Amino acid sequence: VWGLIESARLGFAHPAIVAALVTGLILIVTFIFLEKQTAHPMVPLELFRSRTFTGANLLTLLLYSALGGTFFFLPLNLIQVQHYSPTAAGAALLPFILIMFLLSRWAGGLVQKYGAKIPLIVGPATAALGFALFILPGVGGSYWKTFFPPVIILGIGMATSVAPLTTTVMNSVAQTRAGIASGINNAVSRVAGLLAIAVLGIIMLQGFNHALDMKLSGLPSSIRQPLDQQRNRLAAADLPQNIAPATRARLRDAIDHSFVAGFRAVMLGGAMLATGGAVCAWRLIKGY
Repeated sequence: VWGLIESARLGFAHPAIVAALVTGLILIVTFIFLEKQTAHPMVPLELFRSRTFTGANLLTLLLYSALGGTFFFLPLNLIQVQHYSPTAAGAALLPFILIMFLLSRWAGGLVQKYGAKIPLIVGPATAALGFALFILPGVGGSYWKTFFPPVIILGIGMATSVAPLTTTVMNSVAQTRAGIASGINNAVSRVAGLLAIAVLGIIMLQGFNHALDMKLSGLPSSIRQPLDQQRNRLAAADLPQNIAPATRARLRDAIDHSFVAGFRAVMLGGAMLATGGAVCAWRLIKGY
């Protein structure tokens, strides 16, 4: 994860990044080998012989990666670009929390009524629509017309997914191993959050840099250089003090719109991840 995060700053060819990624890969392979050899493994690999268990964990990895990236970059967008206060940015996400709270019991009964397959296709597909709708807002505009609709759609999609997903994981293994299955699924969701910040962070920075390069073309190097040194700060970059007010306004506008460009790329990635989760449910999870 460190290698992926720092690769955005140092590049994948940097010796430290290559060493980190290779070491991580070796450790993962070693862990799998040791788990196969030990009599009492931490992660019993035979659980993954169940297509439903495997599909549920793949769905968890993809869906929670998309969600983790959204909840990492959305507050930055609201505070740094849309100029919400921290309190207002938190309040902007309250509809999501309320929907999850109000619909969780209803969603838990969907497995008994329709089986696991349908909710775990419809839920991630709805969440994918929510992620895609985050692509539409630019800089400025009313919350109710920009961020409120995707927050609602995303909340409905996640509420439809979470309880059936937990039930599916528990029902996909023998009752004596339900605790282990739940622990593995929880670990997968935590790993998804880390990978989201690492991988989607690369997408964010690349989208930001590409848009900023286009918007700053033609400006003198004396103005570009201070910004180039702060690209990793995204919209939190400080503007040079010794420039004309009109130029400062132009630079701030360029930074804000460049952040939105990167944010849109991240949301597109989130929509694709959630759609991939729906496909995993369709192909792997049984319809019991």
